[in-house]
This record gives sequence, structure tokens and C-alpha cells, in this order.
Amino acid sequence: MTTIWLGVLEQGLLWGVMVLGVYITFRVLDFPDLTVDGSFTLGAAVAARIIFAGYDPWLASGLALVCGVLAGLVTGLLNTKLRIAPLLSGILMMIALYSINLRVMGNKSMLSLLRMDTIYTDVAAFGLPRELVVVTLGLAVVTLTTYLLYLFLQTEVGLALRATGDNERMIRSLGVNTDSAKILGLALGNGLVALSGALVAQYQSYSDVGMGIGMIVVGLASVIVGEVVIGNRTLLQTLVAVVIGSMIYRAVIAIVMQMGLPATDLKLFTAALVVLAMSSPIIKEKLSLRPGLKGGAYRVVNRGD
Repeated sequence: MTTIWLGVLEQGLLWGVMVLGVYITFRVLDFPDLTVDGSFTLGAAVAARIIFAGYDPWLASGLALVCGVLAGLVTGLLNTKLRIAPLLSGILMMIALYSINLRVMGNKSMLSLLRMDTIYTDVAAFGLPRELVVVTLGLAVVTLTTYLLYLFLQTEVGLALRATGDNERMIRSLGVNTDSAKILGLALGNGLVALSGALVAQYQSYSDVGMGIGMIVVGLASVIVGEVVIGNRTLLQTLVAVVIGSMIYRAVIAIVMQMGLPATDLKLFTAALVVLAMSSPIIKEKLSLRPGLKGGAYRVVNRGD
């Protein structure tokens, strides 16, 4: 049981970086970016290919982040310069990345990293207990990423980014270049998603061309669950809630798997979880109004009599 919950914590932290990227595009920019499914695999593929070639895993992870930034940049250009709809821009880039990821991996559907040195191997060299290596590195990366995002989103550029998602027309009337803000946000978000893909590939010791399928749903589930459970009153609280939401999501998945849910139904369960989380405010509102409505109806009838 301890091993299971340790795995939940590890996965929650590593995928938490991806969830922060989804938060940037989905919540801050209000942009339904399906590039995430491709950029996650892109980060994993780039990192795996570079490590497989014998290069430094830290360099591989950094290049994965850069490639994710470039993927988001292209999506932003498709939307802002070619005036392609946001949803379609993401779909087009996701489809293109499937072929690109296969090319990166040498036209192989999977690239193994077994018996290869990864960033976790380097961290373990500092003498940490083997079972705490992934948790330590994941916590360090998530904490640093959250802190840097918190600082960035309070700068002038970060505020322009947030304002673009809140009210694009108004912020454009104030002289802000919303196209640049969108491109920056998409590049930043997909860079974080690709970095998460690189971390996960080294954690799993392989990169698979289909490992990014459904990542946008996983990211949305984590963001929404975190906001519902923890809250989003302040920026810092929201960022922390997003990361905790990733861990809660992984914990829920672990519990239902232990209860006997077939692995083939995992995507269906995730979709149902997102629907439940997104509809929770409406459900709460209806439940809270029901007694009042009954009482109100009773009083009206009495007055009519």
C-alpha cells in the first residue's frame, strides 16, 4: 500500500508540471489548446532520443522544453496570424506533431531508456534513498515552476496575459498586443507540458508515440478538481490548487483501479470525472435552492388561498 501511494505522489508531481501548462492555456488564456496531446509526447520523444544517443539527460530535458515552446509558438501563429480558430489550430498542430514525434523517435513507436542514465540517476548519486529520488526531484521542479509562474504572472507582461484571457477586446483597446500575449502564453504552456513529458519518459524509462493521448483531459480534470477542492481566491492559491489537483486526480485513479476498474475504462472514467467537476457548481446551486423553492412555492399557494 505504501508503494502505491508513493507512486501516486511521484506521478502527481511529475504530471503536475503538465497541469500547470494546461492551466496557463486553459484558465489564464481561455484557449482550448489541443496541442497539449502532441507536445507532451514531443517532450518525451526529444528527451528519450537525446538520452538514447548518449547525451546528458539534463540537456535532453532542457531541449524538450524548448521544443515544446516552439510547438506552442506555431499554434499561436496559426491562430493569431492566419486567423485559424483556436480549437482548430490546436487540432492541426496535434496532428502534425504525431508525425514529427515519430520522426524524432527514428520512426519507432517506442524508444526504451532501460539501463540508460537519466536525471533521476544523477539525483540518486547525491546519496538520496532510492524511493525518494523521484519525489525529491518532482517536488523541486514543481515548486520552482510554481514560484516562477507566480512571479511572472504578477509582472506587466503576466498581467497583460491574464487580462487577454479575461477580456481580450477591452485589453486590446488599452493598447496591449493580444496576439503577442496569446503566442507567449501558448509557448509557455506547451513548454511546461513538454518538460513534463521529458520527466515522465525518464521516470517510465521509455517514450511512446501514444503516451500523450488524452493529456488535455487529464490536465483539465486536475485543474478543475484542484480549484473545486482547494479554491482559487488568489493567484498563489490557484497555482498550488492546480498541483494538488494533479495529486488528487492520481489518487482517485489509484483508488478506482484498486477497486477493479479495467484499464481500458480509464479514459471514460477521466471524462466522467471532468464532467462531474465542471458541473459541480451547478449541482451545488440546484441542491441549495431546492428547499427554498419548495418553501417559496408553499407560501405563494397559501397567499393565493
